[in-house]
Amino acid sequence: MLDYETLRLIWWSLLGVLLVAFAVMDGFDLGVAMLYRFLSRNDDERRVLLETIEPVWEGNQVWFVLGGGAIFAAWPVLYATSFSGFYIAMLLVLLALILRPVSFAFRGKLSSPVWRNTWDWTLFVSGLVPSWVFGVAFGNYLLGVPFQFDETLRVTHEGSFFALLNPFAILCGLVSIAMLILHGASYLALKTQAPLNQRAVLSARWAAIVFIVLFTAAGIWLTTAVMGYRITSAIDPSAASNPLNKQVVMASGAWLDNYSRHPWMLVAPIVAYGGAVLALGAVKRAPGIAFVGSALTVAMSICTAGFSAFPFLLPSSSSPNSSLTVWDASSSRTTLFNMMIAAAIFIPIVVVYTSWVYRVLRGKISLKDLHDGAY
Repeated sequence: MLDYETLRLIWWSLLGVLLVAFAVMDGFDLGVAMLYRFLSRNDDERRVLLETIEPVWEGNQVWFVLGGGAIFAAWPVLYATSFSGFYIAMLLVLLALILRPVSFAFRGKLSSPVWRNTWDWTLFVSGLVPSWVFGVAFGNYLLGVPFQFDETLRVTHEGSFFALLNPFAILCGLVSIAMLILHGASYLALKTQAPLNQRAVLSARWAAIVFIVLFTAAGIWLTTAVMGYRITSAIDPSAASNPLNKQVVMASGAWLDNYSRHPWMLVAPIVAYGGAVLALGAVKRAPGIAFVGSALTVAMSICTAGFSAFPFLLPSSSSPNSSLTVWDASSSRTTLFNMMIAAAIFIPIVVVYTSWVYRVLRGKISLKDLHDGAY
């Protein structure tokens, strides 16, 4: 059996992989939902846009379920603490995600313009709310969340939902929206024909520019005005999980520590920028390459946050010593090992059947296909 430290690092990496997979795979669904009402000019064009995501959104959401399951089983303290502190935010996300299949199912039941417009805007909300809330959550993750443990490890939260809506977190929410609009527009440029793909190209270019500006602003704000977290006591990576067995201080610029110790981590923000530039330049002539670029932007933006905060999983702003880290918030060694075996079996299965589905559904969707009854 692998040692405890290695298993913890593996599960930190797997958690990152699952979050990235969800953001990349379901991210373009959310982006399309946000663009859906603005790129289309009539009902036929809206049906084309719906058909780009309707066959795949359920499969894409599997990664969300896997990510939640991984947190629950591998990082139970993180699961309990974060879901309690972000309860209203999580509820908003779930309600918005529930609206998406409801919109798909009910939109076509009546031909009334009022009926269809209502569900069209509902679909827009189902894309906008999760995109924004996820970004706000990452912003608060980097700021720290006001919680603390007592001597019996009972957790107490001191914040509120509205306290999460601070300026830096709102900025991160806007970064998330721009990033996912870029991803969705790149996908539509790949999957649709003129005139829809021409509008998607224009949207992708503007989203790429906005993302670069906002991502830069968030980075400057994070490194100059946000207090990071730093462990000052000795760390035993193989010790039993107990969040109180360490000393943590807040310090300006602490989120830059990992980049000086591990320069290879700079790959994440560099590739995030590079992916946006690639999408900006290639979306018209090579939409497939642009889609790869937007996917890299999504993936590496998340990795930038994860690399900056490592080994912190959820810092505490009210009691820094209560912060959750990779070394003190995991399940037991046996649980992590058994879960690793299960993940090694089932994640490749998900990857294989997902790849097969996208192979079957490859190609562009056109108005002619709709009129011929192909969809």
